[in-house]
Amino acid sequence: MTTFPYPGLSLHHDSGVGVLDKASHLLSVLEAGPASVSRIVAVTGLTRPTAYRLALALQRLRLVTRDAKGRYHLGPRLSEMATLEHGDRMLSLAGSLLPELRARTAASARIYRRCEEGQLCVAAAEIPKARPVPVGTALMARSGATAQVLIAWEEPETLYKGLMGARFTADTLIQVRRRGWSQSFEPADDSTATLAAPVRGPGGRVVAALALTGQADRLTGNAARQAVGSLIDAALRLGEVSGA
Repeated sequence: MTTFPYPGLSLHHDSGVGVLDKASHLLSVLEAGPASVSRIVAVTGLTRPTAYRLALALQRLRLVTRDAKGRYHLGPRLSEMATLEHGDRMLSLAGSLLPELRARTAASARIYRRCEEGQLCVAAAEIPKARPVPVGTALMARSGATAQVLIAWEEPETLYKGLMGARFTADTLIQVRRRGWSQSFEPADDSTATLAAPVRGPGGRVVAALALTGQADRLTGNAARQAVGSLIDAALRLGEVSGA
């Protein structure tokens, strides 16, 4: 068994496969919070090139992410696997919350998550006569408020890829991060608008986008203030249970 003592942190790993043990050491450091390569080296005893190489490989697998300060965090894939294992409390709450949100705003309320195809509708409460988005529908993430929210807070490499072929720019995403929510109009119908806000899971990571789609006069200008307030409140409630 290999042990790396460090104040407040004890790492014990012995799988018999050296590279897996080293990766496990690195992930254990990140369990305590964001860490730079220097801290990972100090805690684990790994050489700096090895620590950097492992962190980069884990980042490509989405098991680790990197923030603007160069620190590493536990990645979204770990949370996604935990969700599959323990059930999705967020979607359980959505069964009652989305109809409530629809009633308050007179707009269709939907939850989207990122998927390989772009974005996936995982829950919805539609208004009458709306063009529905059936649960399970995968859409491209090249335009619209939900795509912007799902990409805006991603790490630089993922954000860069998300902008390739997108109909919005990096400046648009900067504004989304500053404001905390996004707004868009249907390309062929500017009488329909969408508002979207991030749903944050453990560590503040964006795990989904909550969206309202309906008549533009209800979701723009002064009328948008109440809708945005209801949207953000609902997104916070969903986030509270997403990591429970």
